[in-house]
Amino acid sequence: MSSIEQVLDNKKEVTAKGKFIRMSPTKVERVLNQIRGKSFAQASKILTFMPYKSCDPINKILVSAASNAKNKYNLPKKDLILKSAFVDKGPSLKRFRPRAQGRGFQIHKPTCHITLLLSLAE
Repeated sequence: MSSIEQVLDNKKEVTAKGKFIRMSPTKVERVLNQIRGKSFAQASKILTFMPYKSCDPINKILVSAASNAKNKYNLPKKDLILKSAFVDKGPSLKRFRPRAQGRGFQIHKPTCHITLLLSLAE
């Protein structure tokens, strides 16, 4: 039995996570909606040419997930598809900006956790 058949029998899926990324989850979500369900090569090309700041960390996590698949299960990158991609809200960094008459105005700097799940194309 080859390694690809063995992985299909065990229903192995490979994940990669990026935590505490200094971006708004809503801005990351609009990029993830574009690449969900695509193959690894397509998703990587889409992320390369999209003009959003959140594409760089998502692309790093995608490459990390593909490397995990190669190292753990010896799966080629061309056979992988992005089965699931989601973002969760992380803790907000709280900062203060001085305002008029000695007041302080609170600023929330959001963070997020990105999770990508790759599996074999069926």
